Amino acid sequence: MSQTQMAARFRALHKGFLVLPNAWDVASARIAEDAGAEAIATSSAAVAWAHGYPDGEKLPKARLLQLVGDIARLSKVPVSADSEAGFSATPAETAAFIVALAKAGAVGINLEDGTDEPPLLVAKIKAIKDACAREGVDVYVNARTDVYLKTLVPAERALDETLARGKLYKDAGADGFFVPWVGDIAAIARIAATIDLPLNALTFRNLPSVSELKSAGVHRLSAGAGTARAAYGATRRAALDLLKGSYAAMNQEAEGCPNLNALMQP
Repeated sequence: MSQTQMAARFRALHKGFLVLPNAWDVASARIAEDAGAEAIATSSAAVAWAHGYPDGEKLPKARLLQLVGDIARLSKVPVSADSEAGFSATPAETAAFIVALAKAGAVGINLEDGTDEPPLLVAKIKAIKDACAREGVDVYVNARTDVYLKTLVPAERALDETLARGKLYKDAGADGFFVPWVGDIAAIARIAATIDLPLNALTFRNLPSVSELKSAGVHRLSAGAGTARAAYGATRRAALDLLKGSYAAMNQEAEGCPNLNALMQP
């Protein structure tokens, strides 16, 4: 299946309710696909940790490109890459990197505004769309706003600021809208109803139930670094138990591990 065909498949998944466990290496991607995930998405934080870097565009771009290519080589489902803020403050450089991700096998990206002013993300989205059209690739741009995640404005202004940014990003050509860390179901429903883009929620302890999210109009649910943290938590429990002289925790945590050799076969 070509990159553009896989991208079309990825877009179609957003008409329903797409759940993304999020991966950080090839093994976690293959496990997610084997478990039934309809698409694979990377987590920037988890990928950075797995390669020995903190989150926040500290990972060398070449490492992310290599990882996306390795995941796409074995995956039979669409692959989306968390590209943070595009690894550049320059729209043209950001667009060039996103095209490189597409050529490595990605059909979607997350692109965040972070603490930058919204016009910068608007310019990046437009540059990405133009570059993809020139290069003959298709990339689903999931525009992420960090209004709630990073408390960019006082709480009473968060919803209005999110809506204003969502409208800007949609007009720039974004395909999806990602609002991590919003937990109020009324606010979620308002965002979904106002911004005519598939809304992406991020799992966290206080997030409403899946049924509530669906009813509110959410079309995509991401684990972010949650699955990696769960895996690393299991690793820590096993290590602590083993260092105390017991194999019990390690054996228990390993019970759900599939045949990884089989999953690495093309």
